[in-house]
Amino acid sequence: MCGIAGQFGKVTKDFASKALAALQHRGPDGQGVWESELATLVHTRLAILDLSEGGSQPMHVAESGLTIVFNGEIYNFRELRAELEREGVVFHSQSDTEVLLRLYQREGEAMTGRLRGMFAFALWDARKRRAFLARDPFGIKPLYYSFSGGTLSFASELRVLQKTGCAGSKLDAAALMGFFETGSVAEPRTLLEGVRCLPAGHQLTWRDGQVQERRFWSLQFGGEKVAPADSVQMTRAALLDSVEHHFVSDVPVGLFLSGGVDSTALLALAHQTGRRELSTFSIGVDDEGLDESSIAARTAAHFGARHHELRLNASALGESFPRFLSHMDQPSIDGFNTFSVAGFAREHGMKVVLSGLGGDEMFGGYPSFERVPRLAAMARLTHRIGLAGPAGPLLEKHMPRLPMRRVGSLLQREATIPHAYRAFRGVFTRKTARELAARYAGCDVNEVPDDPSLGDVPEGDARDQVSACELSLYMRNQLLKDSDVMSMAHGLELRVPLVDRVLFESVAGIPAAERLRPGKQLLLEAVPEVPEWVANQPKRGFLFPFEKWLSSEWGGAFADVTRRLPEKHPTWYQRWSAFMLERWIER
Repeated sequence: MCGIAGQFGKVTKDFASKALAALQHRGPDGQGVWESELATLVHTRLAILDLSEGGSQPMHVAESGLTIVFNGEIYNFRELRAELEREGVVFHSQSDTEVLLRLYQREGEAMTGRLRGMFAFALWDARKRRAFLARDPFGIKPLYYSFSGGTLSFASELRVLQKTGCAGSKLDAAALMGFFETGSVAEPRTLLEGVRCLPAGHQLTWRDGQVQERRFWSLQFGGEKVAPADSVQMTRAALLDSVEHHFVSDVPVGLFLSGGVDSTALLALAHQTGRRELSTFSIGVDDEGLDESSIAARTAAHFGARHHELRLNASALGESFPRFLSHMDQPSIDGFNTFSVAGFAREHGMKVVLSGLGGDEMFGGYPSFERVPRLAAMARLTHRIGLAGPAGPLLEKHMPRLPMRRVGSLLQREATIPHAYRAFRGVFTRKTARELAARYAGCDVNEVPDDPSLGDVPEGDARDQVSACELSLYMRNQLLKDSDVMSMAHGLELRVPLVDRVLFESVAGIPAAERLRPGKQLLLEAVPEVPEWVANQPKRGFLFPFEKWLSSEWGGAFADVTRRLPEKHPTWYQRWSAFMLERWIER
């Protein structure tokens, strides 16, 4: 796990020094620069695999003319290495980075289809005067780039491109509209004009001042169908396999443990694979309705884990919240929970932790799996009987409750699952989001284009389509981005065993009616070790009582935001989204 940056083409003189300074928090264990006439590669290291100098980056192989910077972990690197060694390849380190280089030597761009893990890397081929960049299938690791005058600049964080002079400060109006609609910025856009996020499951090449993007993986459900009778056994085997691979490390691995099913299932599976006395970390808050710390502590004791609990209150929030804001790469309506527990784990000496993120999206843990198909069906019926045209604008403009105004927005669009999903998950209506985007971008409201981001959604069962929306919109654009930035703010690697290509491909053939049963029943049956006091708990999410905590410390700023919003009675999350955007713009 690391921070990476670089340029191909006309290299800026002080790019490397500025990038190193901006990326230092992501890699406190070392740093390096490799430069040539057409390429500069920058790396800051968090040493997880091969702790020796042999694992340092940028990694260069003189005989092939290849140089790489890599952020992430390849969990099947030992299998790939053994395969290459059987073909006579000689390795000089124990790192997964060298495996990437050697695999590229043999297979070229097709290598990405062989990788299991989370990754963003850039590889320079001096002989072909060509650069190759790639990002993992689910978008766990970020990769931002700008392209101007034939020069490609890239980095692990958006602000690195700003600090190195490779990005301006003009806001992207369409991205702003998408942010106000959904609470996050959907790739490939960023909030800055001229800067893109390489989409998940894509690769990019640069040569002779030209760039080309290509997809190498996408979400697909179905395929070889799995009988319901076999689904539990298959799911358990796939889960155990993913957990086993995610423990590949030369340093200890811990676990974020809440009172929920997903992280508890990971702890139970880790216990089954022989991991004893695992270090677990949770957060307790001074709100009984949100506090899951007692459940987490009971679960940790049940599995013999070494449990650590961080108690947070308004005073603790006041101390850490400004630092949280300073690490925000792009605003979202989430992230502080990860920032807090990641810092706590790092204080206890951890470099790697597992998170249960992805279980809800993969196994149907959200209300969206039932409500979005119903919402889409209602919208289709309204279109068929000819009421959508007149009803849509009226509902969006005049209904007092936000959910009904969002339905009004939906009725003005095609009644698909992705559109219904945006209506269900929405923060502001499209009309209000457009007005706010115009205000912050400094343009006329009619100049704000729609944000077309509707996710990576294949045809098929409506519930599978909702799963695709959750995976490629909410999880990819908000949860994964926040998890990366806020864990790496403390130099901590966060791994997500439930967001795994091999796991997904193993269970994607299970029919939606079985895989997405309410209450994540398939997951619970596949991991029967989950204790009843967790399995029978109502879903609450991992939340903080922000409104209560911030009413005094940041009360004035929130009052100012509220007065500027066009909503008469803005919700808490509407106020929060505008507040976060304004803090980001100020910084």
